[in-house]
Amino acid sequence: MKFKALLILLLFIGFQIGFSQNREESFFKPSDSLNKKRQNTVIISEAVLATGTLIGLNQLWYAEYPKSDFHFINDNSEWLQMDKAGHVFSSYHLGRFGTEMLHWSGATKKNQLLYGAGLGLAFLTAVEVLDGYSSEWGASAGDIIANASGTALYVSQELIWNEQRITPKFSFHTTKYADYRPEVLGSSFTEQILKDYNGQTYWLSVNLHSFAKGSKIPKWLNLALGYGAEGMTTGNRDTNIPFSTINPQRFRQFYLSLDVDLTKIKTNSHFLKTVFSVFNTVKIPAPTIEFVRFNDVKYHLIYF
Repeated sequence: MKFKALLILLLFIGFQIGFSQNREESFFKPSDSLNKKRQNTVIISEAVLATGTLIGLNQLWYAEYPKSDFHFINDNSEWLQMDKAGHVFSSYHLGRFGTEMLHWSGATKKNQLLYGAGLGLAFLTAVEVLDGYSSEWGASAGDIIANASGTALYVSQELIWNEQRITPKFSFHTTKYADYRPEVLGSSFTEQILKDYNGQTYWLSVNLHSFAKGSKIPKWLNLALGYGAEGMTTGNRDTNIPFSTINPQRFRQFYLSLDVDLTKIKTNSHFLKTVFSVFNTVKIPAPTIEFVRFNDVKYHLIYF
């Protein structure tokens, strides 16, 4: 199961939070010009984390399976493309964090986009290479395209609007399916966040005020479009495993909801700005309209 992209993003989020703790307020203020000490700190920290993560993945994940010649697999039909949505989400935010950290060091806008925004694509491509040399897995062209799409979503908005108006976000709720296949979908809440695609929802959160600058719409108010899927006990429909109490039918879900862009909340604290940036990866619980297969509508007072 390919949930490594989301796992990697969570590691980088943990790094950014840890990197931000126990510092003075002035530490968080971005430098007005290139601060080589900060830039070196960013480069060394990211290199150590990336190298350590790749080594850890190789030892804990790939070492259990025999090596093979580099090869591709076609997994585009698996999990109703929920894993591909996860790759777009992870690549976007890895690139966003990379850009923001270079911005903190005072790097030029060009270098922020070139080296920072490319972080997600470069790192996740390295993971695909590891997949390609594993007999159990294989590199996925679909994953590579999804990774490139996440990076392109970030870079294109910076080039066109000089701001992020559309932000990928994530939410999760537990499902009954993990109880039937805990070894695949997760036996604990933490594992299920990563493994149970039935409970994951990926969103495109659109900032309304940014498209109507002269309006009185609150700058923090977003409209979110979500995608999810359920009824999946394995990757492919043909191998779905029926149980005595359920015979799951795989189906897609589409959502319309309200959201908050935490980065648009006014504050003079650079520490809070950092915290808001980190948690802007998560869709807040809110009233939601769910469209199931486009022909059934459900209403949720609060949806996670």
